[in-house]
Amino acid sequence: MSTSWPMLDLASDPHLRLATAKIRAVLAGSPVPEDAGHAENTLYWLRRLDPQAGVALQLAALAHDIERARQDRFQRHQFADYDSFKQAHADLGAQITDQILSEAGVSGEIRQDVSLLIRRHETGGDAQSDLLKDADSLSYFDHNLPLYYAREGYEETLRRARWGYERLSSRARAVYSSICHDSPELNRLLLEAQEIR
Repeated sequence: MSTSWPMLDLASDPHLRLATAKIRAVLAGSPVPEDAGHAENTLYWLRRLDPQAGVALQLAALAHDIERARQDRFQRHQFADYDSFKQAHADLGAQITDQILSEAGVSGEIRQDVSLLIRRHETGGDAQSDLLKDADSLSYFDHNLPLYYAREGYEETLRRARWGYERLSSRARAVYSSICHDSPELNRLLLEAQEIR
């Protein structure tokens, strides 16, 4: 698991500093134990894939799963299929983040970009949201996998890992093999996730 995470590039803008602090405070209160670390780790992978990532993309990386920090967060069983569940999660996450950014006085242009990126972080569709989707997926394998496995077991974790691997771009697949865990079981799962079924 990666432990050296970059600082969000806030320059000297007090609005961005306030917004970032508020996002991190919400994530710290999440009932899902890996959420705060996943946000920071997604930011790490974003900066690894694109060291020049802009402020909107970095904010979106940090806040993309903020919907999960709610006590009444969306659950898979509430939706007809997994894709509908993921899109509802992304849409509400964009709304929650936009409210935080608005209250912090972040410019409308940045807010609009962040909102669009979060709405698309599960599916991609353009260069920036594809990059965020890759960083999110890599962070799942790097940071979330051990806790997800402990909670859900091997078969469900493998199902989720295969779904995550399939959505990786060729660029992200090229760095996927650099992810390694202390557990041989988790490393076997990483290998199985990329096998063609």
